Amino acid sequence: MSGIPGDEPSDKRPDFLVIVVDDMGWSDLACFGGEADTPNLDALVARGTRLTNFHTSPLCSTTRAMLMTGCDHHEVGMGTMVEIRTPEQTGKPGYEGYLTDRAATIAERLRDAGYRTMMAGKWHLGAEAPFRSMPRARGFEHSWALMQGEHNHYGADQTPETASTHGESRYRCNDEPVLFPLGAYSTDFFADRLIDFVETAGDDTRPLFSYLAFTTPHSPLHAPEELVEKYRGLYDDGPEALRMKRLARMRALGLAAGSMRPAEIRGGTPWEAIAPEQKLIEARKMEVYAAMIHSMDRAVGRVTAALEKSGRLDNTVILFMSDNGPSGTLREATPPWRDWIAANADNRLANIGRASSYTSIGPRWAQAQSAPFFLFKRYTSEGGVRTCAFACGPGIPARSESQGFLHVMDVAPTLLDLAGIDPAPPAGKWPMRGMSVAGQIKGECDEVHAADERIAWELAYGRGVKKGDWKAIFLPAVIHNIAPDLPAKRWLLFNIAIDAGETTDLAAAEPHKLQELVDEWFAYAREVGVVVPEGM
Repeated sequence: MSGIPGDEPSDKRPDFLVIVVDDMGWSDLACFGGEADTPNLDALVARGTRLTNFHTSPLCSTTRAMLMTGCDHHEVGMGTMVEIRTPEQTGKPGYEGYLTDRAATIAERLRDAGYRTMMAGKWHLGAEAPFRSMPRARGFEHSWALMQGEHNHYGADQTPETASTHGESRYRCNDEPVLFPLGAYSTDFFADRLIDFVETAGDDTRPLFSYLAFTTPHSPLHAPEELVEKYRGLYDDGPEALRMKRLARMRALGLAAGSMRPAEIRGGTPWEAIAPEQKLIEARKMEVYAAMIHSMDRAVGRVTAALEKSGRLDNTVILFMSDNGPSGTLREATPPWRDWIAANADNRLANIGRASSYTSIGPRWAQAQSAPFFLFKRYTSEGGVRTCAFACGPGIPARSESQGFLHVMDVAPTLLDLAGIDPAPPAGKWPMRGMSVAGQIKGECDEVHAADERIAWELAYGRGVKKGDWKAIFLPAVIHNIAPDLPAKRWLLFNIAIDAGETTDLAAAEPHKLQELVDEWFAYAREVGVVVPEGM
């Protein structure tokens, strides 16, 4: 392809819409077993295939680096989330803290091949000034972006006086500094910006690549009050009951996950041991959370309506995914957030969900959302890296489920394949580790990844490696903040073909298999430049 805008008629190549949500649970959508009202997303799922074995990194910015490049995040400067980078990692190659130019982004590749490229929402691939990596510089012709990893959903944290522990929230429109309009709601605002970009495209004959990166349902838990009211009382029975209801709904939907042996909920305080007044607060937080999912669904409906009005929807491949598992960190009890929240947030029951509050769901609700899988965001267990995803659009079979393994690194090569673009990297750029899974999402094959392929993870000294039916994980010491009896700083082994919930550690029973996987992980670490401190 020549790369000249307009040299390819848009009707011969698909448009793309990639939607990423932030810290959403595997079963939060109604079509995956959830109770929130998600008719627009359910309708898209009915037109396509649920990707029920889709995997990411355990954290948001590292997932986004792989999504953008098709490379491992250590290879492109995002070895860890910059906010938790350690002294041992600082200054090391692969830990620059921003998306380096070692690899081309999918936006750059599609733009150069004649696509009109646009994004709205969370960037988080260069969160610190001087912002060496920004959307426009990395291929998005039109962008409106939050630079950091989280923000107040109503824009109430943009001055030194209102800033949270990570400083003031920073925004860029086409890489120029802008302010988020105070009082606007993030989900609606980011959807509106993408709709503006779609409408501005007008008669441009180029196909579109649209990237919509919501910050919901990431903490702080904020949502319009009229939506919160819809979920009053729905969570009064607690996370243990919610987990069982969701597993039952999965079975009713015919999802294989509903019949898996679920992991045990760990950490926090069981519902029956919580004081009545605290139960009210905990239930209210989930009511707000459900309203965040509802608002996101409503925003997606407006975006797809804009695409339909433009005449593009029927030719658009839509990929929806969460960037990692649900967040189980209770910010109200975790330094340094704990002290800031106590001093600055109004978390009285009646105020939860408003701009002046700051709450999070905590470990037990998160594990209800990630069931049947083990743990949640930050960890390399399935609950941290196996996320809700689906695809729909031309050539993708309706009302189907793909249970074959998929990885976020596969997204970039898949889009290139669907666009008819050679996946070979531009001169001087690193090749992609991911592979096109176009045949899999079209139902032409069950799985693209080879049965004996090594897939590995590393984040904040936590580790994971999968090969065939087996997976080994290594939980870092911070896991003891959840529950002191969780196994830390040693390898665990699971046969995930029969135990995807990672309920039975086979490390002692299968020492040779464990050693095989551990050796594979260290080979991976050498290949991508993981910094492994002594004794780890």
